[in-house]
Amino acid sequence: MNYDQEILRFLLEAGDEGIAVKKLALHVQNACNNLFNVVNFDDVYIYVRQYLMRNSKNPNSVIERTESRGIYRINTNVSEGQQRMLHFGRKIDEELEEEKNVDIDQSLSLF
Repeated sequence: MNYDQEILRFLLEAGDEGIAVKKLALHVQNACNNLFNVVNFDDVYIYVRQYLMRNSKNPNSVIERTESRGIYRINTNVSEGQQRMLHFGRKIDEELEEEKNVDIDQSLSLF
């Protein structure tokens, strides 16, 4: 399991408002939890909290703290953060286009 990728994915989805650590840990647990590999929430929470604190200390980091306590977001002032936001935005646009291209059943009714 790669919690780091899931953390970044959910931070990207949260956008400029950011997301609270507990909520982010819950999303990561749900994404990594399955029938054969049960993930403990407390372990995920500790990992997410340490990962965010460790990666938000540097001002050039991809992750930054917001003005509110315990809320983190992607740092768009760094070129790597901007690139991740653009890449994530492109994925959303592609998914929306795929949803629009879903075939509609136009067959005639038997009755």
